[in-house]
Amino acid sequence: MMSDPDALTTKEEAEEEAGGQGWGGLRPQKAKEEKYKGYKIGQKVGQHGTYLGERGIYDERNQLNDLTGREWALFSKSWFIHNPPPRKKNEVLHPAKFPESMIGDFIKFFTKKGELVLDPMAGTGSTLVACDKTGRKGVGVELIKKWADIARQRTAQTVIQGDARALVNLLRENGITQVDFAITSPPYWNMLKKSRGHVLSLQKQRKEQGLDEYYSEDSNDLGNLEDYNTYLNSLHEVYTQVNRVLRPGRYLVVIVQNILTPEGVMVPFAWDLAKKLSNIYILKQERLWLQNNKLLGIWGYPSRYVSNVHHHYCLIFEKTSAKAAGD
Repeated sequence: MMSDPDALTTKEEAEEEAGGQGWGGLRPQKAKEEKYKGYKIGQKVGQHGTYLGERGIYDERNQLNDLTGREWALFSKSWFIHNPPPRKKNEVLHPAKFPESMIGDFIKFFTKKGELVLDPMAGTGSTLVACDKTGRKGVGVELIKKWADIARQRTAQTVIQGDARALVNLLRENGITQVDFAITSPPYWNMLKKSRGHVLSLQKQRKEQGLDEYYSEDSNDLGNLEDYNTYLNSLHEVYTQVNRVLRPGRYLVVIVQNILTPEGVMVPFAWDLAKKLSNIYILKQERLWLQNNKLLGIWGYPSRYVSNVHHHYCLIFEKTSAKAAGD
């Protein structure tokens, strides 16, 4: 972005909000209100800025999203805490649902209103519901009919039942050749089928309540693959398909977690996937999703160290080439 002495660019505005401390903190609210005292929402600031009240200054040269510099800076923090609200009845059915509010934050950063968001492993449609709430269009592909049907009940966005490894053809059959952003969370290998403790874990609670403990028995379900390398290669195949429909210069976010086996060995799934996908995308960064309201289990007590894992990796990839992977 070119420097303009008469306008607050995104970086300049963020530095102003930080009170001259670079990216170290936001300008105190009182000082900010004093600086823009008398401004009306919608009023021009410099050549390219628009005053949006408490939101800050929006730079009209922003081609990625509808955020102000202040909102941009806040999202760029490499970790965040998000404790999702209680799940509704049809949401509880799915064993690994992600919160729409968190997905919505990513959608608002990586798209503008009206753009098209893809979830190639849509589950019960959390991404699509987040699209509803943020004013975006959404399309989701889901292998299992049970989950696809629930997604259709929750949203009027496009839900396609099918295998994400055939993503390009599935989208084309529905008149879609390009998307503006993709976000998803794959099955964490076969983790849901493996016992990892002797106390009443969430999965054991689900079993007692008669709820699904894992996604399905379908042989095409990646969560049912036993061989780890086969699993990684299958994910690579899915995200290669995503690359082919993702617009150049746009982003893919994959929400994952490292895996602890029943034998107590940590499998660095997040890092393995990041490295594997780096041959078709540029790995830009990771954002750590922290959960501080999960119950603590006494794993390993009283003889061995076993961690309570209360974080996920949100891996951010960029497609930079106009030539799609696999073409």
